[in-house]
Amino acid sequence: MKRQNQSSVTEFILLGFSNYPELEEQLFWLFLVIYLVTLMGNAVIIVVISLEKSLHVPLYLFLLNLSVLEAGFSATTTPKMLVVLSTERTTITFAGCFAQMYFIIFLGGTECFLLGAMAYDRYVAICHPLSYPVIMNESVFVRLVMLSWITWIMVATVQTTWVFSFPFCASNEINHLFCETPPVLELVCADIFLFEIYAFTGTILIILLPFLLIILSYIRILFAILKMPSTTGRQKAFSTCASHLTSVTLFYGTAILTYLQPKSGYSPETKKLMSLAYSLLTPLLNPLIYSLRNSEMKRALMKLWQRRVDLHTF
Repeated sequence: MKRQNQSSVTEFILLGFSNYPELEEQLFWLFLVIYLVTLMGNAVIIVVISLEKSLHVPLYLFLLNLSVLEAGFSATTTPKMLVVLSTERTTITFAGCFAQMYFIIFLGGTECFLLGAMAYDRYVAICHPLSYPVIMNESVFVRLVMLSWITWIMVATVQTTWVFSFPFCASNEINHLFCETPPVLELVCADIFLFEIYAFTGTILIILLPFLLIILSYIRILFAILKMPSTTGRQKAFSTCASHLTSVTLFYGTAILTYLQPKSGYSPETKKLMSLAYSLLTPLLNPLIYSLRNSEMKRALMKLWQRRVDLHTF
């Protein structure tokens, strides 16, 4: 299906894994299970932190925001993938593709900032423990969270509107699983040089700067931990950072491979697999990482469960 200009484009075709039709049914059930577990895991974290007042501190309130982002990201990409895999409805409307790209940029970018804010929170807690309540007070916490969300509302609005202002006159077939910026740009038949400069500059300033903040924070944290006289203190400090470091590695590792690669660096199928890593695996693993490795979360979950059992008993 060919389109001569943007005004005639009313829908796009998501090719997904159409080259491997024999795998689509198995992938559908695998993705469905991952999706349901992801929503349930993040919902549990949101509910536990919301209801347990002892967890109403920056560390866990950041985690609550992270779980909202992960659930939202998964809900943005996975349902359409399931439809494409299980039916012949592989099309997505122009407006639907716009909305999907908007929320991918918005939620993914907000997570970058939030992971940076969480690293700063751990730096203050470990390197300046006596000053922590003053430095990381409620006002600072709210500002960091609002900065993370509001910045990426504006970035997503500008970037998505710019992408969909280009004429699409090559094809309306998107060789990808969802409407991500790079595969959609492949359909554009206009000069996108200025947009590429903007995208590269934005990637450096808005994505890598939080990553740099995370690295610097953990360098300082590492030196502070090594100076601790108590082995128990060092182990406790390491355990509070391990979950966050694992999330950062998962998220930034796959994002950097996807967005900071040469155009011809990987085949379309490889790019799809890398996109699955941060659209399916990261939202799935984050709740497991934070709940299984965090004793406070496990205690809070058990307390709420016991409270529920007691209510049903009486």
